[in-house]
Amino acid sequence: MKLKEIEGTYSILRYAPDEKIPDWVYQSGFLSVSRTDEELSIVCDADAVQGAQGTGGAQDREDDWKCLKVQGPLDFSLTGILSSIASPLADAKISIFAISTFDTDYVMLKSDHLGTAKQTLRTAGFDVV
Repeated sequence: MKLKEIEGTYSILRYAPDEKIPDWVYQSGFLSVSRTDEELSIVCDADAVQGAQGTGGAQDREDDWKCLKVQGPLDFSLTGILSSIASPLADAKISIFAISTFDTDYVMLKSDHLGTAKQTLRTAGFDVV
C-alpha cells in the first residue's frame, strides 16, 4: 500500500457543537469539518489559521500536524486499512489523528514524529513517498 505525504502543516481546532463554521477555513487547501452533538472539529492548513483574525471561539487548538494520505480510491469492502497503519505507529509510540473520506484515509501526526513514522511504516511494508 502506498502512502503519500501531503505538503503543508495543519491545525486541528475544537469548537462548541453549535458554533458556526468560520468563513476563513474555506481558504484552506485541505479541510475536514466534523460536527457531533458534543463538538465541531476542524482540520485545516495552519496558514489559514494564522491568517485568520483569531480563531473565533475555538475551545481548543492543536498545531504542527503533518498528513499522510493513503493512495486511493479505496473500496468500501476493504478492512483493516487504518489498523495496519495505526498498529506499527502505536508500537513506535506515535499517536495519530485519522480522517476518512469517501475515497481514502488520511493519517495526521505531529511533525516532530514524521521522519520516525515514515521509517516505521516502510519497515511495516508500506511504500511511503
